[in-house]
Amino acid sequence: MKCKWVNEGGFGLDKAVCVEREVVDSILSHAQMLHPRESILLLKGKVSKHKITVNDVLIPPLATHGNTFSAFPLSRLPIDFSVIGVAHSHPSGALRPSVTDLNKFYGRLMLITAYPYKSEQNIIILNRQGKPLNYTIV
Repeated sequence: MKCKWVNEGGFGLDKAVCVEREVVDSILSHAQMLHPRESILLLKGKVSKHKITVNDVLIPPLATHGNTFSAFPLSRLPIDFSVIGVAHSHPSGALRPSVTDLNKFYGRLMLITAYPYKSEQNIIILNRQGKPLNYTIV
């Protein structure tokens, strides 16, 4: 399946965003497991001239999870250029970024999944400016 083309906003580049099905399933499962606390995962993948592909997730070292927050110390991340963003959950069901989410943006993409974490309808992917991106699950 081909990825949809999107404007990546602040980078001034057009890129297709693809997320592997196993990644979506892992993010939804992790959020369900930690509910009512927020989950947080690192998104791993590849960025090429025309496409961003998310192909794995990683639990960040020393991650903390609360009812209204999740975080990890950036200083503890290993040097890994395959980390392209962060995924986290919103137990409140809000499928939009908070001001704190935007201020702590890391990488090229932010994925938010909202309660009830059942399917890709409970997921949004955003660019650095907080604008939703179209994406394709492959």
